[in-house]
Amino acid sequence: MEIKFTLLLPRDALSVPVVRRVLNSSMRTLGVEESCLADIEIALTEACTNVLDHANKGDEYQIVAGIDDSSCVIEVLDTGRGFDAEHLGHAEADPSAEEGRGIQLIRALVDRVHFRSRPETGMIVHLEKELVYTQDSPLQRLSERGTDVIELDRADAERVLRERDVALDSADGVGPVT
Repeated sequence: MEIKFTLLLPRDALSVPVVRRVLNSSMRTLGVEESCLADIEIALTEACTNVLDHANKGDEYQIVAGIDDSSCVIEVLDTGRGFDAEHLGHAEADPSAEEGRGIQLIRALVDRVHFRSRPETGMIVHLEKELVYTQDSPLQRLSERGTDVIELDRADAERVLRERDVALDSADGVGPVT
């Protein structure tokens, strides 16, 4: 089972809590553990804040998220000027610096992060996080049900259909058809 959604948002500070709440609500409903949720929320907040700081004024940005039984993949796409992601590399920002710590934070909180600059069209920030679920989470239960396979031979199938017809006829107040 996989859940995917796309949000197209205005480049406005009010959009960041909206994105966080939509993703948080989805993952919480599926049974993702709190610490895992918190890591994803903080990394997503940092990625969205970078859009607010660096994308072109008035442009929209897009969040594409996918959640399945093992991971959460998020892409934040903007239409800003982009930046040289390789230049950032794994350089450490000075703890007292006003900028540059967000990318370090993202790298520390998710399992994989990739930055792809699209010159003159923007940036894609790709985040991946392996998910940890609570015991007996709704997603795990749904996934297990999806793998249940019932095989019936012809005689069993006919018996099931007869029983269904009898139940339907009884519900209608009509006796069984013979």
